[in-house]
Amino acid sequence: MSFTLATWNINSVRLREPIVVKLLEEEGPDVLCLQECKSPVDKIPTEAFRALGYEHMIARGQKGYNGVAILSRLPIEDVGDKDFASLGHARHVAGRLENGVTIHNFYVPAGGDEPDREKNVKFGQKLDYLTEMRDWFHAERPEKSVLVGDLNIAPREDDVWDHKKLLKVVSHTPVEVEHLDQVMDAGGWADVTRKDIPEGQLYSWWSYRAKDWDAADKGRRLDHVWTTADITNAAHSSRILRHARGWEKPSDHAPVFATFDL
Repeated sequence: MSFTLATWNINSVRLREPIVVKLLEEEGPDVLCLQECKSPVDKIPTEAFRALGYEHMIARGQKGYNGVAILSRLPIEDVGDKDFASLGHARHVAGRLENGVTIHNFYVPAGGDEPDREKNVKFGQKLDYLTEMRDWFHAERPEKSVLVGDLNIAPREDDVWDHKKLLKVVSHTPVEVEHLDQVMDAGGWADVTRKDIPEGQLYSWWSYRAKDWDAADKGRRLDHVWTTADITNAAHSSRILRHARGWEKPSDHAPVFATFDL
């Protein structure tokens, strides 16, 4: 069985329904994981998605904030969610395909503007969230699993437009990267995107603040696709659909793709 998966922070699935439809029509991933849906589950506009063959959805939502959803052309079973750091946020949901692959869809807290948990509660929440992810994967070692989502950390020097300038900017600070590395180690996760694209600057997010995001190109790779070691070799064809950042009324994130032969 071969399937293609995409992950995308959509920044309101209702507001950006047209570009979700555009992605499904033009790219046709078998599974699309969305973050920051900003919608209760019953308000997600599923009719247009179903018309394109995406008859299956598992999701967790809340009004105006957060929210994660998995749209699928393939049958998928809801296998639960976790409320890491006890935030009461809709930031994780997991589904299992008929081939036994479990897909974890995450939206890790952004962490605010100040990288100091004493001065900024949100930064502390982000670190606590990652610590609890680590502890869960230590306790229940995942197998035959894919982890995707907006993890809100750009870990490598070439995952940001200027490593030195961003060392003290939330999303690229050493303490965040260390926490993310611990999550990866705990679950035996592999970074599929960088396995397929090992060299060079690579971004999936560009700020709305830039007048010309494409020309300025001050991006960060905040969106990730990971696999457990037992299926890493089955993953290939990773890519970031950069031009989607330039679609009408875009998200500030671009979709990240990978294909799996299992």
